[in-house]
Amino acid sequence: MSDFLLQLGQNPQARRLIKALGLPVPIPQTLRRARGPWEERPLADKVIVVGGMGAGRMAAPVAKMLAESGAEPIVIGDALDAFRAPGEAFGRPARAAQLGELPEGKFDGVVFDASELAEPAALRALYEHFHAVTPRLAAGGRAVVIGRAAATAKTPEAAATRRALEGFVRSLAKEVGKRGATAQLLIVDDGAEARGAEVLRFVLSPRAAFITGQPIHVTGEVTGKAPPTRVRALEKKVALVTGAARGIGEATAHLLSAEGAHVVCLDRPEDDALVSKVARDIGGSVLLVDITDPHAPKKIADELRAAHGGVDVVVHNAGVTRDKTIGNMTAEQWEQAVDINLGAVVRITSALLAGVLRDGGRIVCLSSVAGIAGNVGQTNYAASKSGLIGYVEKLAPALAPRGITVNAIAPGFIETRLTAAIPMMIREAGRRLSALGQGGLPQDVAEAISFLAQPASVGITGSVLRVCGGALIGA
Repeated sequence: MSDFLLQLGQNPQARRLIKALGLPVPIPQTLRRARGPWEERPLADKVIVVGGMGAGRMAAPVAKMLAESGAEPIVIGDALDAFRAPGEAFGRPARAAQLGELPEGKFDGVVFDASELAEPAALRALYEHFHAVTPRLAAGGRAVVIGRAAATAKTPEAAATRRALEGFVRSLAKEVGKRGATAQLLIVDDGAEARGAEVLRFVLSPRAAFITGQPIHVTGEVTGKAPPTRVRALEKKVALVTGAARGIGEATAHLLSAEGAHVVCLDRPEDDALVSKVARDIGGSVLLVDITDPHAPKKIADELRAAHGGVDVVVHNAGVTRDKTIGNMTAEQWEQAVDINLGAVVRITSALLAGVLRDGGRIVCLSSVAGIAGNVGQTNYAASKSGLIGYVEKLAPALAPRGITVNAIAPGFIETRLTAAIPMMIREAGRRLSALGQGGLPQDVAEAISFLAQPASVGITGSVLRVCGGALIGA
């Protein structure tokens, strides 16, 4: 189902006419998405304005990451020394500037390190930076604030200052969304700065086009080292994707394969033709299993062990909706949604953790914004998707010593066959009630899954990453 307003917005004449007439028509900006697998320099020639670094511990890893990624940093303040050596090594020397004397032109990204702010008055620096730079942020640009966790602050004043960053970023995301731009908050634990730079690379890239307004916590909790390579980072890895026949599952299978993984495409026996085509297209394998079958966990574990020697990435994508208000919902509708979306995930994961999922592995569960905010007629679905959030939060610490991360993705309105069946007015509301003013694509969710599946995401675990375009519902 095509988005008429998005198509209309691609016509420059139509955009100018609507603006000139003063019509209250929210024309969304076409998002700049990535094509193909990760490249060595994902930020090539992107002009990134960096401020607030000072003597903070983020300066060196951020400078190194930007230089490696091909960016052209403009450094505000006194952190230029940290950027000099990486810039020379990669032929990308940083430029120094002052907020009142910024170079001409638009900026592709703006980064501010607020990790050293410790009192409310210090937030003035945050205002001054974005006040000067945001008006010049390009369409499809990226704004990122780096902070510390409020829970680890030494004083109430510091905690208040750190938590203020979240409200700032959520609001900024809504302000810049009409330009197709995004805003994120990276909460980086002390000692996890290098890992934070890896996440910064992702959120500055086109692969995070439909993620905005999100606080992303980066920790040093999980055992692991910085990846030796970021191109085909899943080479010689085995990935399992459930519900791989169509939609988000199909898109995920393609992206994981493009990063070098051998993908085992799992779906119901009834979807043999569809899932077999996906597997053929990517050179993967087919595993036909009904995940509600009591014997499914053992069948899956045995197949992965026998055919592949184990598994490195597990993506729990399979799911169903059985929508009815609670008074009209049958017991069967309740059981189907809760068992398929939650119960099967728990059972299959338990079987894989018994010697099948290798150390350093990745588990990604598909939750939903409905599991965060709730939805009319979806008590069963929302309960199951919220349950997944609790599951990853509790499971993550137990697996951290093995180098395994466990996370959830919470998609918002994504253009699939399911949303195409929604009544038109509700569908339009779902598209427009977000900072980016449009629905996402299966690729957007798959990009987030692909990042969480890679070694570079080692700093993120026990988290929920919303891929919702900054939906106005939930938190």
